Amino acid sequence: MNNTATKPRRDTRGPREQEEKQFEERVVSIDRVARVVKGGRRFRFRALVVIGDKKGQVGIGIAKGADVQAAVSKAVDMAKKRLVTVPIFNGTLPHEAQAKVAGANIFVKPASPGTGLIAGGVVRTVLEIAGYSNALSKSLGSSNKINSAYATIAALQSISPSSEWVVQPVAKKPKAGK
Repeated sequence: MNNTATKPRRDTRGPREQEEKQFEERVVSIDRVARVVKGGRRFRFRALVVIGDKKGQVGIGIAKGADVQAAVSKAVDMAKKRLVTVPIFNGTLPHEAQAKVAGANIFVKPASPGTGLIAGGVVRTVLEIAGYSNALSKSLGSSNKINSAYATIAALQSISPSSEWVVQPVAKKPKAGK
């Protein structure tokens, strides 16, 4: 007679550890997309997610899934693989930067303390998640969220590190004599 029904199951997986969240996640957009097949349309969801640690690391992920939750989790995984480090200087950018991706043209400029983030849409989200507290930006051309997000990351990556800065001596102007 088989006595397996009374024996307790052996769980070899061990205790599940809850992974500590080291990145803040923001879902920028969720879109329902469709592909047309012979019987009609098949719908899926596309998620655009920005993750970052507010200390200079930021990443963008785009993924599709059968439902919203699957799309968001795939996008978060993709964003973790595409993390970039951006320089933060006293809560703002070290200098101006500009980038263009497809039709989206993004300008970012440093701002004095107390100014806050003056940016719109996805540019604001990317700058917040990256860790900037004072910055100015202008978005020109396309307002496509995906291209604007990529252009913002490209602009932040184009900022040169402080080791490459050249300090030019200030030339003294001769005073006009009498």
